[in-house]
Amino acid sequence: MSNTALAFFQQNIGKRIADNSPSPVARFLDGTLIAAEEGSITVEYIVKENMVNPAHILHGGIAATMLDDIIGMTVFTMGNNVFYSTVNLSVDYLFSAKIGEKVLVKSRVVRMGKKIAHAEGEIRNENGVLIAKCTTNLVVTSNTIK
Repeated sequence: MSNTALAFFQQNIGKRIADNSPSPVARFLDGTLIAAEEGSITVEYIVKENMVNPAHILHGGIAATMLDDIIGMTVFTMGNNVFYSTVNLSVDYLFSAKIGEKVLVKSRVVRMGKKIAHAEGEIRNENGVLIAKCTTNLVVTSNTIK
């Protein structure tokens, strides 16, 4: 059985996610897909003015959204056509990112169970400095992806 979801992501490496995503959040974040393999995705984002807090650094809620969004995509690369929904998301904020900076967000499925997926994610700046990291659990829903 071929993994059509993974094939789709791999065909879109180097492209803006917003051009092919059904997700309004993904279109807002406007990242570029850098890498995709089964159980891992890397996306590059540019921190924009509408993504920062009053201190002009990446807003924690936007950082969490970046992590949550690509982890959802990552679970989809595992090849089942079922929608997973986030149960929890624990984020550690370790450094800041300013307007105009590029950040790389990378995810990894740690364990894929029949009902629960466990994953990790991280955000790093262009110099490799760790901006934020997370762990999360997602639960399978009754929704199927068409």
